[in-house]
Amino acid sequence: MSLSKKEINDLIEALGRLTPAQQEWVKSAINAFGSTCQFDRAPDSDVVTDAVLASLGDRLLSHHAGSRQALSKDRFEFAFEAALNAAGIPAQLVKSRTNRGHDINIRGIPVSLKTEAAANIKDESIHVSKWMELGRGEWKLPLLRDLFLEHMQSYDRIFTLRRLKDVGAKIRYELVEIPKSLLLEASNCELEVCTKSRQNPQPGYGYVKDAIGQLKYSLYFDGGTERKLQIKHLRKDLCKVHATWTFGSAPA
Repeated sequence: MSLSKKEINDLIEALGRLTPAQQEWVKSAINAFGSTCQFDRAPDSDVVTDAVLASLGDRLLSHHAGSRQALSKDRFEFAFEAALNAAGIPAQLVKSRTNRGHDINIRGIPVSLKTEAAANIKDESIHVSKWMELGRGEWKLPLLRDLFLEHMQSYDRIFTLRRLKDVGAKIRYELVEIPKSLLLEASNCELEVCTKSRQNPQPGYGYVKDAIGQLKYSLYFDGGTERKLQIKHLRKDLCKVHATWTFGSAPA
């Protein structure tokens, strides 16, 4: 619904009461919303409706009106929750921000949310730099793999918001669903300890391959100070792209 003439006049009057710096901020936001945009969704997406697509797109535009940095995970979580609820899709973030399981409930289904925005990001493969912490327990790859499989019992779906490399002056994002069934294939992964590593404990890999031996993705058990699990080289063609957003970048 469009604003009434009175509401527009009230906004103009309110704008006049702002400081010059505040007026510049409002100007930047207005310019961002007026930039050339291309928002697309998968027609069969059960999560990203037209309303969710537009709402998330507007939040990305607003964020980049004042920043060149990718939308952070916590801001993505809050934006996703708000966009879903506004579109009539019940969603609720978990109360604890340090919850080891799912991040949000969508229609009562527990969902894990990830983000990716590395400088060396690749369009066709997904990397999650920190899937979970591996703790201080016994460092044996079969046990660590089982911790990963146990961790996935607490959520049914996984989405990652990816800030892709800019194309010219265009910023690009995509929302990808990683099938849980694909990750459960790790139960039969090929485990390999990096015996030449100087880290203590030594890191290792779990390779998940297809029927002809091509890599689908790998688990990387990082033995550094964080002792975390990474997902590397996950083929995007095995996942579902629910939506993409492309728009002009903030002026220098």
